[in-house]
Amino acid sequence: MCGIVGYVGPRQAGPIILRGLQSLEYRGYDSAGIAVLDGPGELAIRKSVGKVRELTSFLSNGAPSGTTGLGHTRWATHGKVALTNAHPHMDCRGELAVVHNGIVENYLELKKSLLERGHTFASETDSEVIPHLIEEGLAQGKSFEDAFAPLVDRLHGAHAIVALWKKAPGKLLAMRRGNAGGLIVGLGQSEALVASDLPALVPLARRVCFLEDREIAVLTPAEVKVITPLGRVVPKRFDPVSTDAAWADKGGYKHFMLKEIMEQPQTVGSALRGRVDFEAGEVRLEGFPLSREQVLDLRRVLLIGCGTSLHAAMVGRRLIETFAGVPAEAESSSEFRYRNPTIDAHTLVVAIAQSGETADTLAAMDEVRQKGGRLVAICNAEGSQATRLAEATFSMRAGPEIGVASTKTFLASLTILALLGLQLGQGREALGRQLLQESLGHLASAPYLLGQVIADLGPYQRMARRFCHYEHFLYLGRGIHHPIALEGALKLKEISYIHAEGYPAGEMKHGPIALIDDKMPVVAIAPRDELYPKMLNNIEEVKARGGTVIAVGTQGDQELAAKTDHLLIVPASPPIIAPLLVTPALQLLAYYIGVQKGCDVDQPRNLAKSVTVE
Repeated sequence: MCGIVGYVGPRQAGPIILRGLQSLEYRGYDSAGIAVLDGPGELAIRKSVGKVRELTSFLSNGAPSGTTGLGHTRWATHGKVALTNAHPHMDCRGELAVVHNGIVENYLELKKSLLERGHTFASETDSEVIPHLIEEGLAQGKSFEDAFAPLVDRLHGAHAIVALWKKAPGKLLAMRRGNAGGLIVGLGQSEALVASDLPALVPLARRVCFLEDREIAVLTPAEVKVITPLGRVVPKRFDPVSTDAAWADKGGYKHFMLKEIMEQPQTVGSALRGRVDFEAGEVRLEGFPLSREQVLDLRRVLLIGCGTSLHAAMVGRRLIETFAGVPAEAESSSEFRYRNPTIDAHTLVVAIAQSGETADTLAAMDEVRQKGGRLVAICNAEGSQATRLAEATFSMRAGPEIGVASTKTFLASLTILALLGLQLGQGREALGRQLLQESLGHLASAPYLLGQVIADLGPYQRMARRFCHYEHFLYLGRGIHHPIALEGALKLKEISYIHAEGYPAGEMKHGPIALIDDKMPVVAIAPRDELYPKMLNNIEEVKARGGTVIAVGTQGDQELAAKTDHLLIVPASPPIIAPLLVTPALQLLAYYIGVQKGCDVDQPRNLAKSVTVE
C-alpha cells in the first residue's frame, strides 16, 4: 500500500510533495523519494531509506528546485529495502521518473523481454519495467501520452502510476488500472495534484475527482484532462473539497467502515509486500523464528483469536493443513486458557490480534509461554503487548482501522495465514515447487480480483433495501467458507443489530432446517469449488421448504442463478484466495443493511475496538 503524490503548478514542488508524503506515511515507510523537474533540462531525484522524516532530514538544506514533481513512500514488494529499490525509478536515459503502487504480475516476462532488447536495470523491483516500457514508446517517436497509455493493457494486475518526462515540463501523467490502487486528482489555483488519498490533497486542492479503472489523467497547471487508453476524453465531475477534516480522513466516503472495505485490495497487497520472492518462488516471512529442523519437528499448529480473529484462525487452520501437512486447530482465546491445554516445544501457536491488546488473547499467549510452546503473532499494532509477548510478529500493515467492526484487518490476517501455510509447507517439503509458485501467483492476483468485487456497489445497495426489514438471517458455508459464513453473520449482527447465525451447510439438516421459512433469508456461500455440488444440494433443501436464498457465487454461474432468488457475484478463483473475494461481498451487504436501518455503522452500540477486559 505505497503512497503517491504529484504536483504541477507555480509553486515549488518539493515541499508540497514532502508534506503530502508525510500524510500518506501510513501506507508505507520502508523508503521514500521525490523527483522534481526544473524546466526542460534538469530532472533531480532524491531518495532515502526509512521513514519520510529521513528524506526530509536529507533535504533539510533544500529540496530540488522545480515546479513539477512527484514522490513516493514505499512498502517493499519486489526487492529488499534499499536505496536502489526506492522510488522514483528511471529509464535508461535518465529522462523519465515513475512512481508505482501495485504488483506487476507479469514483470518477469516483461523484464526478460526488455533485457533482451538492451535495457539495463538498476533495481530488483517489478516497478522498474514501467519507465523502460514508456522509454520504448518515446524512442519510436510517440507523444508522452501515447507512450504511457499502453501500460493499461501491458501490465497485468492492479496499479496506480504517475510519471513525468523532462522533455514535457509542466505535465504529469497518472493512470489507474483495476480497483486496487486508488488515485485522486485535485485542482487548485492554476495548479493540479494527484495522490493516493485525500489528506495529501486537502491543503491545496479546491476540487477533486477519483480516477476509475483504465482512466489516464493528464495534469497541467491550466487543466486536468482524463482520457481512455485510446485518447477519448472522459467527462469527469470535480467535486468541491470539504473543509471537514473527518471527511478527508474518510477519503470522501460516508463512513470509515466503507472506506476500509474499499481499501482491502491495497491491504492485501501490503500484507504480501516484501514477504514473497517471486523470482525464486519462495515465501520469506520476516523474523520467522523456527529453523528448518524445528519446522520439520512440529507436531501441530494451534491458532487462537477472538471474534473476527477467531474466524481468521479457522480459515488459517485449513490453509496450514493443506499446504504444510501438519495437524492444525483453531480455538477461541477466551476458552483456551481454561482447559489446561497440552502445549510443548513441538507446538507452534499463532495468535491473531488486530489491536494486540485484547485481554483474552494476551492471557492465552501468556499461557503458551509458560508451557514452553513456540509463539508468533499476527497483529496490526506495532509495539502492542501481543507483539512483546510473541517470539516474532507478522504485521498486518493494514493502516489505521477506525471502524469498530473489523474489515480490512480480517483480509490482512487471511493473507498472512496463507503465506504462513506456504512457508511451513516450504520448510517441511510438503508441497511441490509448481504448487508453491502457482499459489504465490494466485495471491499476487488477489488485489486485482478484489477490485472487481468492490467495483460496483449497486447490487449490495439494492439487496440491502430489499432485506433490511428482516429480523433473522442464516449464513451457510462449506469447507474453507464455513468460517466465512460465521464472519458474514457476525458482521450483520455487529452493524445492523439483526440476529444472524453462521452454520456449516452440511449440518443444516441436523437441526437449523427447522427454522427455514419465508421470514428467514439464507445467505449461501457457493463459489465453484470442490464442494459446489454439495452446496447446491443444501440450497435446494432450503428452497424446498419455502426459504429465500441470497447466494454468493462465481461470475457466470447460470446454474446457481437459476436455483437462487438473488445472486452476488465474485470472480472465479482458487481456494487459497476465494475467502478473500467472498468476504467483501458479505461485508458490503451488512454495511448497507446497517445504513438502511439508520445504525451507527462505525461505532455500533455496546462494542469497542479493543476488548481490554475479560
